[in-house]
Order: sequence, then C-alpha cells, then structure tokens
Amino acid sequence: MMLKPTRMMLALIAVAAAPVFAQNIATVNGKAIPASKVDQVVKQVVAQGQQPDSPQLREMIKKDLIGREVLIQEADKQGFGTKAEVKAAIENARQSIIINAMLADYLKKNPVKDADMKAEYDKYKAAMGEKEYHSRHILVGTEQEAKDIIAKLKSGGKFEELAKVSKDGSANNGGDLGWMTPGKLVKPFADAMVALKNGEITQTPVKTEFGFHVIKMEESRAVKLPSFEEVKGQINEAMQQRKIAALREELMAKAKIQ
Repeated sequence: MMLKPTRMMLALIAVAAAPVFAQNIATVNGKAIPASKVDQVVKQVVAQGQQPDSPQLREMIKKDLIGREVLIQEADKQGFGTKAEVKAAIENARQSIIINAMLADYLKKNPVKDADMKAEYDKYKAAMGEKEYHSRHILVGTEQEAKDIIAKLKSGGKFEELAKVSKDGSANNGGDLGWMTPGKLVKPFADAMVALKNGEITQTPVKTEFGFHVIKMEESRAVKLPSFEEVKGQINEAMQQRKIAALREELMAKAKIQ
C-alpha cells in the first residue's frame, strides 16, 4: 500500500534538496557549473584589490564562467584538447600553478622580517648618500685626449661644445648626466665628482673602466629619498625574490642533474 507523503515529509525533502540546487549557478548542455567557482574567482579578485565583493561582480563572473564553459565544450568537441601543442601548454601551466603554490607556501612559512627590511633600507640609504649631483662629462679613449680637452677648457673653450666628441650618449646633450647619487656611479668617477665645487672642472683626467673622463660639476642638493614605509612593499618583494632564488639554488645543488 502506498502512503501519501505528509506535509512534514515534503518540507524535509525540500530542505534536503535546496542545497543541491544552490551548489550550482547554471548547467550548460547538462554540465553543472558549481557556485564554488564563483566564490573562488571573487576571492581572487577581492584579494588583488581590483573590486569589492558585490552582486554585480558575482553576476559578471557568473556570465564569464558560463561563457567559458560554452567555449570549452566546443573546443573539446573539435578535439583541441588532444593536440600536442595544447597538451604541452597545459603541462607548462600545470607546473607553473603547482610551483607558485609551493613558493607561496614557502614564503608564508619563511616571511621576510621587518628588521631585515629595515636593514636593507638603511643599507640602500647609506649607499645613496646624503646628496645628489648634477654633472657633465666628456668621455674619451685616451689620457692624452682628455688632457687636450682640459687644456682647451682652460683656454676658454665651452664645455658643451667640446662634449660633442664624448664617446657616449651625453655627447648630444652637452655631456649632461642629469641628477645622480654617487652610489649609482663607478667609484673613481664618483670620488672625483663629489670633490668638485659648483662650476669646477677636473684638472686631471679621471680613469674608469669606460675610458678617460673630464668632469664638470654643475650643482648639488640634498637627496630626497622615499621613507621606509613608502618603499617597504618594494623591499619586501625584492627580498622575497632573493629567498626564492636561494631556495632554487639550494634544491638544484641537492638534485642529481645529468
């Protein structure tokens, strides 16, 4: 004998069935797209600071996922997933995803410490120095050429005109090197430059790995460096990359590579 379901039984069936429907945002040709996919993409977008979570964002992601499912079904139907070049691209993507996940976990377990970042900033600050300099130079191949230029300058020659023979790109700009801190320059050049007063020219050629320089000091000013807080993110990223590079080298040293 068949019994009619009671109202309570119908209600329980409805409650039990509701989560099943809620788990999918749509079905495309019988293939379900789980709601968890929307949640996953939303989480990524919000984490990247692109947009806040909102009904509009979720609807946009839903439409995109449906569109992707339509396209992947058609691509599979045409056999693109079996092509050798597609398989190779998928394998490369798989490796990248897994490696990135491993490295993200490594950095989470081995974070860059604030003290280390501050030490790196102080080191950078010391290397840059307290002043920056606006100078010009004339770069030539031999010491005699540089001496001849110095003699011409002493006789009233114009630095900007004589700089046209310089062996670098500054020749087209009167030898102008713009504003630079000593830490960005090779030491012999930097040492000679900072010893000059405004308007002074080196009295002897300055030898570097690039050739022989005649240097003119235009002006100097106190250097304006960003604060630690302003560059903390950049320092953290750079030091994370160093950690990853060190890990890679360590693993390669342990690996049996033939």
